[in-house]
Parts: sequence; structure tokens; C-alpha cells
Amino acid sequence: MGFVDWAKAFFFNRREGTLKDCVSLEIQAEVVYKRMAVETCIDLIAKALARCVFETYKEGRKLRGNNYYLLNVEPNSNQNATEFWYNSFRKYLYEGECLIVMVEGQLLLADSFSPTEYALYPNIYKDVIVKDFQFNKPFYEQDVFHFKLTDENIKTVIDSLYKSYGKLLGATMNAYKRKNNKRWFANADYMRAQDDDTQKEIDDMLQSQLKDWFDPNKEAVVFQKQTGYEMEDASDAKSGVKADSSDVRSLIDDIFNFVAMGFHVPRALLKGDIAEVAENIDSFIMFALNPIAEIFSDELNRKIYKRDGYIKRNYVQLDTSKIKLLDLTALSTSLDKLFAIGGFTINEVLEELSKNPIDEPWANERYITKNYQKASMQESSNQGGENE
Repeated sequence: MGFVDWAKAFFFNRREGTLKDCVSLEIQAEVVYKRMAVETCIDLIAKALARCVFETYKEGRKLRGNNYYLLNVEPNSNQNATEFWYNSFRKYLYEGECLIVMVEGQLLLADSFSPTEYALYPNIYKDVIVKDFQFNKPFYEQDVFHFKLTDENIKTVIDSLYKSYGKLLGATMNAYKRKNNKRWFANADYMRAQDDDTQKEIDDMLQSQLKDWFDPNKEAVVFQKQTGYEMEDASDAKSGVKADSSDVRSLIDDIFNFVAMGFHVPRALLKGDIAEVAENIDSFIMFALNPIAEIFSDELNRKIYKRDGYIKRNYVQLDTSKIKLLDLTALSTSLDKLFAIGGFTINEVLEELSKNPIDEPWANERYITKNYQKASMQESSNQGGENE
């Protein structure tokens, strides 16, 4: 029902009508902005974690063996490690969990599965589907890697927030459109019959004249100077009210801020700001990446190395320190200090700089400057001076 039909029914037929017949008040959330914010956060975290290296250790020393190759190069015959872990992290963040099964020495990311959880017995995973293939056997807890968020599903929280906040964004966008929309009063002082056919002819006349008038891509002429016919501009722009999109942009920024808070991503990184990049990256690694890296490392350790192996310092660690770009000038003082106190060998310094190690025995030895000595020796030296 259009406005003319509603007005005619109200003034002449006197039948009951609703305000919704005149103007639609249903507000639909602009989910595209929420989707953009969520996608940006998840993509940022997944890409950063996919760049990390799974360092494998044997008796406390780094070792590049079969597990290193499996986790960092080729998890399965159809994917490289970057693609595999990127998809795994995305699924983990989107759905709050992900399941990786090991079949014939290959790691496969499950698209769907049906878990049966127990309190005292190992969990069972049935109906495991990878791509288009469904396994006809169950997988037990010790045979899979099940990564699960410790907190409530982040996406569910964001969706709940947006149910109410999206309405506010939709209302603001509608208000912006209304302020910039053209509205006219058409006045005519001629008499006409109050029947549907006559009213339809008048509506068709107005629409045919004004259709091109309101189209910004067309040139149009309206025959306004007609006897007994007058049009009056009732738009907000005529009264001096100027509408801009600042309120809409402000609400969109709020949505990005809320999503960034949910994923613990610094808002500056999410929006691409370049101010204080180093501080924001440190915060990003500490609060957004490290907790996820620890969850994945713990699950891999308890399934691959188990208790006995882990106690013997055989373990894997997802190293997030390589995400930051290295500045040699900024690291030179720190590395020199670590080398001077015997904290790093020459090869360990080179490894931190992603350089090739030196194949010499002395490069694996630890050195210390003569400025350092045992605290007990220093105390003995002071006492000896007093006696003398």
C-alpha cells in the first residue's frame, strides 16, 4: 500500500490502517560490516600463526627430524604446511574448535565430526568427514588432535552483540538516507471523483513526471507551472539541515572496535594504522597469538611425545617470536649482551637472525667477558683487602 492509497483509505473509507502501511519501520542490520570486521580479525590471526614455526626439541636441543618436516613443510600429500595450518586456525577461530586426524602418517583437517565426550574415559569421534570422504571408523582421543577454545565461542558473542547493535547501525543509515532523500508536496485545486480509476490516473501522472526527476543519472523536466498545480519541496536539505555519513562511520568504527576486543587484536592493527606499530605488534603477539600457540603446542605434546617423552625434554613449541621483522641495529646491543654473558653461542645468535650457522666447533661454544666473575669470588676479594 502506497502513501496515496493509505491517505485515501484513511480520509474517505475510514478503514483501520497501521503505521507500517505508510512507512516501513523494519530495520535490517548491515551484516556486511560485522562480517568484514570478523574476517579481518580471523585472517590477521590465522596468517600470523601460519607464519610461525613448530620448533621440535630432543632432550632440550632443537632437532629437525620427521616431526619437524611433518609440521612445518608437508602435513599431507595435498597441502603444504602454510595452507594446512592457515585453514586449521581459521576453522578453530570461526567454530571454536577444530579436529585434526592422523591417517597413514598424514595430518588431515576434519570438516565435520560428531564427538562423544566422557568424564573418565577417552572421547570418541565419529562421522569424521575430510573433504568429500567420510571415515567409516571411529577415532579415539589418543588418535586425534582436538583443539578447542577455552572461552565461549567468540563468534557467538559477537553475533549476540550485533543483534542489538546492528539495529542501531541500520537505523542510523536509514536516517542518513531520509535526510538526503527528496520529498515533495503536490497541491492541486481542481475537483475530481474519489474513485480508484481516477486516483490511479493521478498517481500514474505524478510517477511518470517525477520518476526521471529523482534519478541522479538522468536529465528531466517537470511541468510545474500548470494552472491549479503546484509542487513544494519538503526535503530536509531545503530547511538547512545537512546530512553527512559521520554517524554511520562512527558506528562502523564501534563495530570494528568491539570485534577487535573480542579477538584481543589491537584496533590499530585491524584498521591499518601505522602509529606505534611495534607496541601494537607486541600486544598482538602476547594476547592474541601466544594463548592459541600454547593450546596447539600442549595438544601436540601430549599426543605425540606423551608424558615420558615430555619429561625427557622431547617436545614441540609453536614459536611466535619470528613474526616480528628483525631490525639488526635495534637487536645488536641485546645480542651482544647475551653473547657476552654466555647466554648465546655464535650459532644461536645467527639462528635468531635467520642466518646459516657456522660449521666450526668454536661457533657452538659459549664465551664470557672478563668483566664477570662469581659472586663468591667478589666477596672473598673484598674481605682479603680488608685484612691486608
